[in-house]
Amino acid sequence: MLTKNLFLQGIYPFHGVGMDKPVPIHSALSHYVPDGVVNQTLYFRGGNSSPELIAVVLMRNGVPMRYFPIGAKSDVHVPLRVVEDIEAGSVIELFVSAPEGVRGSVVVDLGMVEH
Repeated sequence: MLTKNLFLQGIYPFHGVGMDKPVPIHSALSHYVPDGVVNQTLYFRGGNSSPELIAVVLMRNGVPMRYFPIGAKSDVHVPLRVVEDIEAGSVIELFVSAPEGVRGSVVVDLGMVEH
């Protein structure tokens, strides 16, 4: 069985519109799981340059799947160890939620494998 490592990663600016209103971080942080494969998340690493708590939200087909809170001017590393399979045809995206008016940069690194 062939496996393919995938990463959604980078450093992106954000502007908060409310902790209860996650918004897409960037179009580059989206992945479509192709037909005939299964995607599994392995880890999430993130950093937050702002002076407020934010959350990166892993979305699957437009629905929140996991929340990764990142403290003010802090970082987080969450080993997911293949929590669950993400079926073919799914769209995986990273969103951010932050208090209204808060600006900063978020560092994201979501590691995945497809087989």
